[in-house]
Amino acid sequence: MMLLRRNGWVASLALVFATLAVVTKLIQPAYHADDFASLAGAALPYAFAVAAQAVVVIGGGIDLSVAATMALTSVTAARLMGGTGEEAALWVVPFVLLLGAGLGALNGILIVLTRVPDIVVTLATLFMFQGAALLVLPAPGGGAAEWLKGLIVGTVALPLPEAITQWIPKALIVLVVSLCVVWIPLRRSRLGLSIYAVGSSELAAFRSGGGVVRTKVLAYAIGGLFAAMGGLSLTLATGIGAPIPGPYLMASVAAVVLGGVVLGGGRGGLLGPIIAVFILRLVRTDLALLSLDPNVTTIIEGTIMVVVVMLGAWMAMRGARR
Repeated sequence: MMLLRRNGWVASLALVFATLAVVTKLIQPAYHADDFASLAGAALPYAFAVAAQAVVVIGGGIDLSVAATMALTSVTAARLMGGTGEEAALWVVPFVLLLGAGLGALNGILIVLTRVPDIVVTLATLFMFQGAALLVLPAPGGGAAEWLKGLIVGTVALPLPEAITQWIPKALIVLVVSLCVVWIPLRRSRLGLSIYAVGSSELAAFRSGGGVVRTKVLAYAIGGLFAAMGGLSLTLATGIGAPIPGPYLMASVAAVVLGGVVLGGGRGGLLGPIIAVFILRLVRTDLALLSLDPNVTTIIEGTIMVVVVMLGAWMAMRGARR
């Protein structure tokens, strides 16, 4: 009971997702496991973008360059893997992940050195990274290793009844494993506690002996690492790299707020925002199944995101006044 109270918002989001899943089945009775696998594959880049944004927001910041970082890492991976052997991916993947972490660390270093608000710094690096992506790959192209693409396409093969395994997409497994490898050890570590402390109050964290500068830089670096995972998932999903950033920035902020992370920092986790991503993607699926005009669908999605972000900002200001 106490666990449910502590995670009441996350449980509510899970209930909303389950309700939407039922509604989806009612709208489209033929909705099956393959459709859910497609949903998971489409949600994968968004989920990594949200994870990147959530870590930064928990640390008291915000990163407007998430989508541009994903674009730059995506085209870098596609350019390096295009026309090369399958074994090239063995060194391309860690290189791209390090690149993403480096880009995130650059954001953090610029913020702590210049003391310019993070929203201004990351807006500037957004254009820098976007321009760099166009230099790496002026038009969509490149390639991806087939064995890597196979990691996120389809469903898993486990010694379980097919009725169960067909509802377990590989993309979902990749997401869960990636988050568990990075986030769970981080949250339980001293660095994780420092990120929450700095997000709650930089002054209190400084007075308690926490390395505020180091913590902020590492929080942005971890955000960049997650963004690079998102960039890689984009390349693997499409088989090419696209230099133009997708609609991941606004979606990441909206899902972070909807997932229970306070924009002021210091509160929240990753489970809620990840569930929120699937909720938003399922809403989009339902709107498409209802055969609404694509322009109307875009308006509805945008309205939902704006309302959620405005609500999150209002709650953050209300909390700051207390």
